[in-house]
Amino acid sequence: MAQDSKTMANLQEAFAGESQANRKYLAFAKQADADGFAQAAKLFRAASEAETVHAHSHLKVMGGINSTKENLLEAIAGETHEFKSMYPQMITEAEKEGNAQAVRTFKFANEVEKVHAGLYTKALEALGQEGPVFDYFVCSICGHTVEKAAPEKCVVCGAGSKAFFQVS
Repeated sequence: MAQDSKTMANLQEAFAGESQANRKYLAFAKQADADGFAQAAKLFRAASEAETVHAHSHLKVMGGINSTKENLLEAIAGETHEFKSMYPQMITEAEKEGNAQAVRTFKFANEVEKVHAGLYTKALEALGQEGPVFDYFVCSICGHTVEKAAPEKCVVCGAGSKAFFQVS
């Protein structure tokens, strides 16, 4: 399929929309849980999973899933773009507008994208030399991602180790 076809543009738009709906519904589920509405939370999580199915299907049709090596290279490029270009510009704009909350969230994301690029680079370098498989830990405040064990204190936002959750 031609990269500039209307169908390709529609697939890209649908992928973005389904991906955003997935993340939004997961946030809605957290809020429903916090509000004590377990059934609504389960519905949001179920719909979120359905949106993931849709997004993955669209991405596959677009040819967006390649070899692990190619996927790692794409991930490195994406994360690098975010911390070198995208977030610095967003931080500057939020500072000009005096939006401290936006500045904070953009700065957290910017720092963590650097970490992600490094972790992807490390994974790329280790590809084909797989050793023991280990888990990652993610800070629930800023998204900082570490290997093997949660640190005592997050180096990005200062949260304690209890803020980290394990990703297997």
